[in-house]
Amino acid sequence: MKKKKIVVIGGSAAGPKTAAKARRLDEHAEIILLQKDKDLSMASCGYPYYVGGVFDNRNELISTPTGVVRDPRFFLNAKGIDARTETEVIAIDPQNHSVTCKHLATGDVDTVNYDKLVICTGARPVIPPIPGNDLKGITTLQSMIDADFLRKVRDEKSIKKAVVIGGGLIGIETCEALHLAGIDITVVELAPQLLTFLDWEMAEIVENHVRAKGANVITNNGVAAFLGENGQLTGVKLANGTELPCELAVVAIGVRPNVALAQEAGLSIGSTGGIVVNEFMQTSDPDIYSAGDCVESYNMITGKKVHAPMGDLANLQGRVAGENIILGNSVSFPGVLQTGICKVFDFSAGSTGLTEATAKNRGYDTYETVVNTSPDKPGFMGAGLLISKMLADKNTGKILGVQCVGTGNVSKQLATATMALTGGFTVEQLINLDMPYSPPFSLAIDHFVATAHLMQNKLKGRLQGISPCLVHEKLENNEKPFILDVRGPDEYEQMRLGIGETLIPSGVLRQRLDELPQDKETEIICYCKISLRGYEAQLVLNAYGWKNVKVMEGGVMAWPYPREK
Repeated sequence: MKKKKIVVIGGSAAGPKTAAKARRLDEHAEIILLQKDKDLSMASCGYPYYVGGVFDNRNELISTPTGVVRDPRFFLNAKGIDARTETEVIAIDPQNHSVTCKHLATGDVDTVNYDKLVICTGARPVIPPIPGNDLKGITTLQSMIDADFLRKVRDEKSIKKAVVIGGGLIGIETCEALHLAGIDITVVELAPQLLTFLDWEMAEIVENHVRAKGANVITNNGVAAFLGENGQLTGVKLANGTELPCELAVVAIGVRPNVALAQEAGLSIGSTGGIVVNEFMQTSDPDIYSAGDCVESYNMITGKKVHAPMGDLANLQGRVAGENIILGNSVSFPGVLQTGICKVFDFSAGSTGLTEATAKNRGYDTYETVVNTSPDKPGFMGAGLLISKMLADKNTGKILGVQCVGTGNVSKQLATATMALTGGFTVEQLINLDMPYSPPFSLAIDHFVATAHLMQNKLKGRLQGISPCLVHEKLENNEKPFILDVRGPDEYEQMRLGIGETLIPSGVLRQRLDELPQDKETEIICYCKISLRGYEAQLVLNAYGWKNVKVMEGGVMAWPYPREK
């Protein structure tokens, strides 16, 4: 029986996973892995933490859990895979089922034949086409070479000022890494906010936290030019003319699918710029598959094609491709929710599914939102704060998306939400979830379930919520709602918004109703620290005849604007 010959292009995440899965299903197949870089199977999402000094041994980025470096010898001995590093594929010939390779160390060129080919060429960092982009001191954080360079910068402590261009996942993680090295950091973001996978008000809470840690943030401004002397970076000029002196600039404005080989081979490229694949990870050529950051994916909520360059997805797609090239198209990859999370100093921030902004852009007009602020566990167990925003369809009750930020266990919230989205759960199916409970891990009613409770109350018309953004907009438009703060005096003295609020603690509200506007049609907006007491105040006022009472969702802790105190 003829051995199958499998060739995989790309040795970062999707490629090694494809090759390893194929080997497990066929011990006798000939599997060749071609990698342009020197390193293999890099944990690229760990680069910022290596740069930041969380760990010091770079080999941990390319090692197994038992500490064995994943080099060509490891792949050959442990996996039976012929992994060839520093080998660049320069052409694919689908008609003759072959690829042309160039060995970078020697310049030698040869041809490798295949029965099945898998393209896992990843994505390339976007470098702005502006003056000075070839100066020394400008880098990305997309490769081990980049990570080594920035780690050297950290260790040598010779650089005082740096600019991070781009406020996405990599930009924010790089900001923290360099800030921890004692470098004066400025983050420049063209969009009106950091972390565009969050809605503005959620991202603003994160931005406030970044600023509180000592980093500078500039939004709504792009980079017009890199400035330098004698070939060395000395500063960054912004679109508004501001010049920021710096010796280092890290460009983190996104990536584009690396599809040149696929395009030249005649494979279909989608509207997102990624290689078109079906649910089996099969390209327009039946003998060529593709996985990872170079492909476009199906969004399971919108039904649209998206580019989702995430390490976990690359591994999952590689696993599907690896099985199908051996056993035929027997397993499928269903699509993505575009789940993302990042660490921001001692904050975390993440999202899964639709944000309100993406819902609006996609033309949804039947969604509802709710914001929940609460601890992740009891205060006596060292609680961390969580602020979540949930979207649900008003008609079906199905969850559409969840965002979460804070010092608490954000990852748990997003993991639960991802399962709910994948299962197509409705709010009513979530309100009685039998979640694991013990004080070291959660509240008796988990934060996620409590968020679902709020959404249920809102969909049933019980909670008349209003977002902090809409409250702020009303005040900016010189509207005069009666703002009712129902916290205690001690809380009010520690922190207050200063938006013309009246303090009437919830414990004495029923005795002081005469201090409220006696016109029962007057708009009253209630809040407390997290707005649980605000909701209870709304119900009390409704019971006494006030008809236009709203709760500012999330309370003081979700207020993204400056506070008086």
